[in-house]
Amino acid sequence: MQSPSAPIGEFDLIQRFFKTGAEAMSSHSSIALGIGDDCAVLRPAAGEELAITTDMLVEGRHFLAGANPEQLGRKALAVNLSDLAAMGAKPLGFTLALALPKADPVWLESFSKGLFSIANEYSCALIGGDTTAGPLNICITAFGSIPTDKAIRRSGAKAGDDIWISGELGDARLTLAALHHEIAPPESDLQAIEHRMHQPTPRVQLGIALRDIATAALDISDGLLGDLKHLLKQSQVDAEIFLEQLPKSAVLLKQSEAIQNQFAACGGDDYEICFTAPILERNNIEQLSKSLDLQLTRIGQTVAMKTTEVKVVLFSADGNPLSDAETKVFMKSFDHFAS
Repeated sequence: MQSPSAPIGEFDLIQRFFKTGAEAMSSHSSIALGIGDDCAVLRPAAGEELAITTDMLVEGRHFLAGANPEQLGRKALAVNLSDLAAMGAKPLGFTLALALPKADPVWLESFSKGLFSIANEYSCALIGGDTTAGPLNICITAFGSIPTDKAIRRSGAKAGDDIWISGELGDARLTLAALHHEIAPPESDLQAIEHRMHQPTPRVQLGIALRDIATAALDISDGLLGDLKHLLKQSQVDAEIFLEQLPKSAVLLKQSEAIQNQFAACGGDDYEICFTAPILERNNIEQLSKSLDLQLTRIGQTVAMKTTEVKVVLFSADGNPLSDAETKVFMKSFDHFAS
């Protein structure tokens, strides 16, 4: 009799851990043909466009060796759903390319459980993919639908727009610091925030609601200020950001002011939505915050570009701008090719 943890073949792996779960969700009206053929076929509704995003998670680069597979399965899809959310897209389906050091049924059972838990939560069906032997690598391509010309791009911000953030920032970075023994928060505090790193929440409903409100948006994955610069560059505007307004959890607020600001400004792995909107939309955004039961915080504004290089001016709690040297510390973001 085969051991529960004994490696299995590729097609048995797909059938046992992924095909059944995928078929259970294949009745979505936009999925003309799901998993099991050479290609999947999507059929967007009339008047809709497809949004497509791909994210890769590599062991040792994006997650620690030995990471909980159920949490990893959930996070792998969540980060893609976060990209769809930033553009105002409704999830349709996704493909999964999975490289495994070995086909361990115990690991796969847990991974697929986490994967399908979030897939079902957001009605996003697995429609195809591939598996192979190799270093642990999870690559997901997700598809979403948006009404024609309603996609929220990075390029739409105008000078004078407010800059907003959903949720809170910095807890994922604080969790990573605790895991690396850089900081030792009380165990109860760590338990309260560690889901922010391991199981981020894609802001799908927020993104859909922002289609007629936001002028530009993106999700925060590599650090707020580093990611924000991409939006500013696409929109050709500068920004003024007030550090004391960055939304922080009660746990992060127990740290020094320097750590609070650094982790919130450039910590990464937050998967919140940063968006810009006209001042006239403030009441609508506050009502949206209440209806979604989601904190939405205004952290600054866009301003006209003064040079050909995008500039972010940071203000301290006393209202004074930071020096260029001080600002540079906060502008660092996660680099996928850094050693």
